[in-house]
Amino acid sequence: MNHPLCDELIASVNSGLAPIQSSFDSYQQACFIPRPPEFFALELCGEAGELANLEKKRWKGAPPDNEHTADEAADVFIALMNFCNARHIDLATAVALKLGRIKPSRPNP
Repeated sequence: MNHPLCDELIASVNSGLAPIQSSFDSYQQACFIPRPPEFFALELCGEAGELANLEKKRWKGAPPDNEHTADEAADVFIALMNFCNARHIDLATAVALKLGRIKPSRPNP
């Protein structure tokens, strides 16, 4: 089953994510000391945990702090880019392939 929105998403990922990931790699290499992939995996877990903790607090009734949430979401994205670059993972290709595999299991609305 093809869904035009999924096809559009895959095309967008293929055209837009690669240059972003490449820019992150250039920035990381120019501005920071080299780190192994394991460092970035742990950093990603820590940042995702901080984001999850904010959501838990919101879920429990704390007032939303959208600026802090956005900041933590950005940290997760940056850590993911750094991890993928350290592991030489082409994230655009990986995401497009994954979307292509899950697309048939999603019913059309």
